[in-house]
Amino acid sequence: MPFNKVVLNAKEACSDINDGATLLLGGFGLCGIPENCISELVKKGIKNLTCISNNAGVDDFGLGLLLYKKQIKKMISSYVGENEEFERQMLSGELEVELIPQGTLATRCLASGYGMPAVFTPAGVGTEVASGKEVRNFNGKNYLMEYAFDADFAIVKAWKGDPMGNLVFRATSRNFNPLMAMAGKITIAEVENLVPLGELNPDEIHTPGIYVHRIFQGKHFEKRIEQRTVRTR
Repeated sequence: MPFNKVVLNAKEACSDINDGATLLLGGFGLCGIPENCISELVKKGIKNLTCISNNAGVDDFGLGLLLYKKQIKKMISSYVGENEEFERQMLSGELEVELIPQGTLATRCLASGYGMPAVFTPAGVGTEVASGKEVRNFNGKNYLMEYAFDADFAIVKAWKGDPMGNLVFRATSRNFNPLMAMAGKITIAEVENLVPLGELNPDEIHTPGIYVHRIFQGKHFEKRIEQRTVRTR
């Protein structure tokens, strides 16, 4: 892998993402989402995307921007409660949706990163989640077989990164980002701070650069709060 993985911006990083791609997108709610890359995908106008993400953003931000333009063919996610356009498209049959337990989503990402074709989990046994899936019994307990994700790209957002792609995440943004960074055939990282090689403490690196193929310094992060709750004074 190249020593220096720095690209100029989101446009260069996403230049080969085309119609029909399967994408893993980091974030939890609106925390730690790759804002720059999502905006670039909207500009590119590519269609028929399969997006794997914990949630689907909100109506005018995050993945909600791609949904609004009807660029997403299928969503694979765990939580979609904040996006009315997502709900409308799902109920009207315009959008294919696979809802999976949050832990299963994380484990399927890990399986991809570890090179494992499938994992077994008790989550979803006896529910609609189990429909059409293989069930095996281990020590008297049933488990579903869930396949690892097969994603063309993983797109993540980190607090700090260096030219080799080593990443440090901050607070709650250290959610699905590290798992998804491991899981894509090509991993793109946008960072708030691109620092010189050697500046990151090796003991504080959350994602080693071996998993990252492209990295760039992001700009104008809005960092919205999904539900702002404040105390009455």
